[in-house]
Amino acid sequence: MIAKTTLLLAASLALILVTRPASAADDPKPLKVLLVTGGCCHDYAKQKDILKKGIEARANAQVDIIFVADDSTHPQLPIYGHPDYAKGYDVVIHDECAADVNDQALVEGVLKPHRDGIPGVNLHCGMHCYRIGNPNDPVTPGTPHGLWFEYLGLQSSGHGAQLPIAISFVDPDSPITKGLTDWTTINEELYNNVKVFDSAHPLARGKQGQSDFVVVWTNLYQGKTRVFSTTIGHNNETVEDPRYLDLVTRGVFWACGKLGEDGKPLPGYGK
Repeated sequence: MIAKTTLLLAASLALILVTRPASAADDPKPLKVLLVTGGCCHDYAKQKDILKKGIEARANAQVDIIFVADDSTHPQLPIYGHPDYAKGYDVVIHDECAADVNDQALVEGVLKPHRDGIPGVNLHCGMHCYRIGNPNDPVTPGTPHGLWFEYLGLQSSGHGAQLPIAISFVDPDSPITKGLTDWTTINEELYNNVKVFDSAHPLARGKQGQSDFVVVWTNLYQGKTRVFSTTIGHNNETVEDPRYLDLVTRGVFWACGKLGEDGKPLPGYGK
């Protein structure tokens, strides 16, 4: 009787193992996201938490934060001088405002993970960081002046007054934008376009009065590293807008190669 019962239990266990859904151990590990933030002119103390909460609510991801409460244009971020700062991460989100950090060695250190293939996502003032030389002068590729802009795929040097921006998606077939609808922001800063590199692919434009510029795009840095950027995101109300968080999270998925052609995250990576 004991032997028969043992055989029945073994058979039942085998059936469960065959028919059960994948266990948690079989699920993909959470994406490891590093958010670098701090510096001038923005409420990064609150925005870092808005971004972390918003991304983690939409993605199987763990967002770690490097933040300094330094509102200068040369915030002393601990990544400087440590080119291995992104080791172990799947993607780095640059949301810092460091316009006057212009030491070439420091800039190359910030770029090192992306040169090595770690994807990047860049938000708002991340486009006005690490400027060597006059940002109004169109860059020459391969020069120190072009280091950060080549990574971004777009050169911007400034913005006008805060006014609503009408955002229109110009590539609705991209998996990043598929199903997203145009919208008009609250008062926001529209960043100019000094140069759009050939490696960049515009996804959305923003119009503010007579000004009309690319505000969302992707870039293939050095022919291998995926980079997603948007210049939108100055005010807290915009950063916490579900439409903004949806867009940024899709950019994270795409940069990590976890976004399907239908605009949905690959199995195990969505929420």
